[in-house]
Amino acid sequence: MNRKEKTEQKMQELFHSHAAGEEGTDPEFMQILQGYIFGDVCYTGSLDNRTRELVTITTLTVLSTLPQLKAHVQAGLNAGCTPVEIREAVYQCAPFIGFPKTLNAISAMNEAFAEKGVQLPLPKQGTLTSEEERYERGLAIQAPVYGAEIADRYAYLPGDFAQAVPRFLTELCFGDFNTRTGMDGKMRELLTVVLLAAMGGAEAQLKRHVHGALQVGNTREAVVCALVHASGYMGIPRLFNALNACKDLLAEESP
Repeated sequence: MNRKEKTEQKMQELFHSHAAGEEGTDPEFMQILQGYIFGDVCYTGSLDNRTRELVTITTLTVLSTLPQLKAHVQAGLNAGCTPVEIREAVYQCAPFIGFPKTLNAISAMNEAFAEKGVQLPLPKQGTLTSEEERYERGLAIQAPVYGAEIADRYAYLPGDFAQAVPRFLTELCFGDFNTRTGMDGKMRELLTVVLLAAMGGAEAQLKRHVHGALQVGNTREAVVCALVHASGYMGIPRLFNALNACKDLLAEESP
């Protein structure tokens, strides 16, 4: 297939619609957009449509681009994503981008679900049975991959904050979200890499999570593929920043 045929095929698979023609006010722009994302990027690398749509949904949640998010929630369903894993992809952005942006994304997501006839609320995925488990089970996920680095790094903080800041991270990121079912740890780490890249300015955290993504079974090629896939949404500079920050981990000759 040539690039135009690939674009048409991918648009049919994801949106059940034709690729952009000469209709509308900006047909040239839409042809460039769709050609790059759906004709080039979607056919480069190993990730399937389902994973790519979870990457896209994560990126659009971070960027708070709600009309496009709504469209890609529907595309995700068309690609075989379950409503639960789409919801988990959105939910787990909260510790990184904050609760207000995540609430806006949830609203757009639920609108898309409603239009697709998905019954809400979705089944619960929380597994915690007590407040104490937030820290204990969060640490059990965090420590094998990330060790005590955060606690050591912020030991200089005054008063209660030396212990509170690392504890909040463990309880919120790992306890409240990573103990949930509906998405496995391998996918959660891959999507965390993408969301940190899309945020921009979080290269130190990005590198640690690339390390984490590799530790839990993602390949270097899959990590690069996810970042490249996000480039049409987050922009080329953030792609290059992410790749440059993690060069020693992603290089083909790296261990």
